Amino acid sequence: MPINEDFCHGDKKPIGKIIDGPSGNFHWVWPSQAGEGQNEWDASKNEQVLADYEKRGEKMEKLGITGTMVANDWDVCVADGACIEACPVQVFQWYRTDKDVSGIDAVKDTTEWKGVGETEKEERRDFTDKADAIREHDCIYCMACVSVCPPQAVLVDQSNLEAHEKAAGTFVKMESGSENPHAHD
Repeated sequence: MPINEDFCHGDKKPIGKIIDGPSGNFHWVWPSQAGEGQNEWDASKNEQVLADYEKRGEKMEKLGITGTMVANDWDVCVADGACIEACPVQVFQWYRTDKDVSGIDAVKDTTEWKGVGETEKEERRDFTDKADAIREHDCIYCMACVSVCPPQAVLVDQSNLEAHEKAAGTFVKMESGSENPHAHD
């Protein structure tokens, strides 16, 4: 199911932070929507995903949404890789090919990632892997990833930059009352 457009607005606070070591940019991890209203926990119903969690001996847990302007709901993501293949600027990478840890450990890990994970669809470790928008700041907003994602786990919304900056404490309003489009983390 698609990500609710308000996933990062209002009183919602990030639950994690993934830092791209090479660039220094980061993206937030937002609370899971799984089980909230229309959102289903698609990954928990996928036979390939379930089989690979069992092979690894890992518990499947609700992980949340990584990214703000380029958001991927890891509870919906079934590691299809269509977003990775479609992205013309390689915003996404497989998180397990950068750090081979469980999804819940990835969400809680605030150390810098190498930013060298695989960016090829077929290079995922297995179906417990998730596409991560590690370079969301490089997004050109072409929407290719959104249009190809089978479970509709990706949401691209440039206007969410304000929510990203507010969470980072870097949001600045211009004196005229309009927002500063150049304030970044």
